Amino acid sequence: MDEEYDVIILGTGLKECILSGLLSVDRLKVLHMDRNDYYGGESASLNLNQLWKKFRSSSSPPTHLGSSRDYNVDMSPKFMMANGALVRVLIHTDVTKYLYFKAVDGSYVYNKGKIHKVPTTDMEALKSPLMGIFEKRRARKFFIYVQEYLETDPKTHDGLDLTRITAKELFTKYGLDDNTVDFIGHALALYRDDHYLCEPALETVKRIKLCAESLARFQGGSPYIYPLYGLGELPQAFSRLSAVYGGTYMLNKPDCKVKKIGKVSRAICIMSHPIPNTNDSQSLQIILPQKQLGRKSDMFLQYPLLCNLHDFSSLFIL
Repeated sequence: MDEEYDVIILGTGLKECILSGLLSVDRLKVLHMDRNDYYGGESASLNLNQLWKKFRSSSSPPTHLGSSRDYNVDMSPKFMMANGALVRVLIHTDVTKYLYFKAVDGSYVYNKGKIHKVPTTDMEALKSPLMGIFEKRRARKFFIYVQEYLETDPKTHDGLDLTRITAKELFTKYGLDDNTVDFIGHALALYRDDHYLCEPALETVKRIKLCAESLARFQGGSPYIYPLYGLGELPQAFSRLSAVYGGTYMLNKPDCKVKKIGKVSRAICIMSHPIPNTNDSQSLQIILPQKQLGRKSDMFLQYPLLCNLHDFSSLFIL
């Protein structure tokens, strides 16, 4: 093994693997190390044995759960916007040739004690109980404005400077009530709390447009896509890119040290049935807005189909 490298990277999380891949493509000599015996770090997808070793080191998984290789459980479950920046990076770097994706079946939101599907078509919007009939008309005008808005074309701005007015002022102009604002801000713009209401409205409009563009890209039941074999496929794909261009990898190196800077609460549930009131969807996201829970931030429940034999629901707090 070479003793001198241009770059040494510790950890094989997604950011580190993207960096490793890009630097290797740029013809730099890269050494990439990880203390774990698998790729991905906190972005890894673990089989059943790895999952049990990580959280219950003294025991083995129950035999009734089946083969370990049938499982790919994400440590940091997240869906990808179909037209988002990460997808564009994957296409630009050509690592998509190492990956397979699945369109997520549905997007849901928790409202007043019930789970409702986030409308994805005009017909679904008309039937949705999330808004009353008059509120739907006001919301329709707002969505038309967002859909037609172009930052570089003042004719589409309707006299509004979205860099100067807040998101709250924009919603007020269209007469949207608090329940609709809560739904739009958290289920479409995907904000985790309500701080965005006091910030310039431009970013909120961009987020809503991204949601609509992502939904239209594959014309599925949600704006999300997901790696077929788990989120851990993403760092592995960039690792392959780095290796193709001469990058060197060393796993299971316990001498690598990291500094803890915070905590995120997550729960992983192995389920034997689909989630009720979701039309038996095999993959979905349920957004639980902070106001509905009396919390300071949203909760997200993601239920991706990770294998043919078992269903998973991963709940994590942001």
